[in-house]
Amino acid sequence: MTPTLNDIASAIEEFAPLSLQEKWDNSGWQVRPDGSRECTGVLTCVDVTEEIVAEARQRGCNLIVAHHPLLFHGLKHLCGSSRVERTAMLALLEGVAIYSCHTPLDSCRGGLSWAVAKTLNLRNVEVLAPDPRFPEAGFGIVGDTEARLMPEALVAEAKKACNTSTARCSRPSGAIGITRVAITTGAGDDFIDNAIDAGAQAYITSDIKHHTFVDRADDIFLVDLSHYSTEQCAKSLLCEVITKKFPNFAACMSETEQSPIVYM
Repeated sequence: MTPTLNDIASAIEEFAPLSLQEKWDNSGWQVRPDGSRECTGVLTCVDVTEEIVAEARQRGCNLIVAHHPLLFHGLKHLCGSSRVERTAMLALLEGVAIYSCHTPLDSCRGGLSWAVAKTLNLRNVEVLAPDPRFPEAGFGIVGDTEARLMPEALVAEAKKACNTSTARCSRPSGAIGITRVAITTGAGDDFIDNAIDAGAQAYITSDIKHHTFVDRADDIFLVDLSHYSTEQCAKSLLCEVITKKFPNFAACMSETEQSPIVYM
């Protein structure tokens, strides 16, 4: 039996409940013409754009599951004057539904930070900043490395895990050997103290501010990868969640999406 659009959303919410989302977030349905319609295919991505909607139609998918919400703020009109308006209009015209799994996927057990930790082969993984409402969930993870790593080796492994060639790092203070690492995918500047308190010697995240590097370089080795690179694993993770629930169903990752930032 072919799942409906609502069936796919329910499968995602079993893994990453909407109750986990932050107050400022807008996870869940962004565009849904009719949730009872059969789902012809799912395309996963990080950010929804007009190009992603076109790719979904080309590949026979009538549902896009994105990490970041298309609609963060209320729209006053649909006139095509912004990327968000044009994307929403195109999705409606093409009959493509859009669902977002943002902070629930960031904070659920087995979510994005856990996925990066698995790629890095971390052991004894725990939640870095537990959610007071749901102690089993929370932002980030902390875990132990299989062997002592020098900073350069950890950075190389982190770049490989997140499929990126660039990283901004603090200057290592002395010849430190790293055995415990904290990770927060996406913007994790706010959780540096959590990483230090958890005994991590290194912290992998993104969007670290300049003055944070200045002020905290002596406290912990900071590894800043791009926001997109730390979260692109959302595409494969969401496909995995969907196909686990519906083994013979077509869920695919975007092949056209690229980081919105280039280094020149």
